[in-house]
Amino acid sequence: MLQIDLFVFWAMQLFFIGCFGTLSTQNNLVFMFLSIEIIFLSVISVCVVSSVFYGDVTGQIFVLCVLTVTAAESAIGLALLTLLYKIRGTIAYSFVNLIKG
Repeated sequence: MLQIDLFVFWAMQLFFIGCFGTLSTQNNLVFMFLSIEIIFLSVISVCVVSSVFYGDVTGQIFVLCVLTVTAAESAIGLALLTLLYKIRGTIAYSFVNLIKG
């Protein structure tokens, strides 16, 4: 029997780790993007577990949509990071406002 409480507790821990990583990162944008990806992973895992638990496919379809959005977000974020590193030579968060159009 599937115990949904354990999976939701695990996803809640991942969510809080991601939130803590996003809020505690002061200068490194790579860790900030990784923390945001951990938050997305926790949401995805809850959708998959609830979809399996209730026998509905809607959660898994939602997961595919979220995965495409996170893949696009990662690609754009890494492109911006390489642009920032090429222009300024650092990926510190304090220099992000210097690449305004």
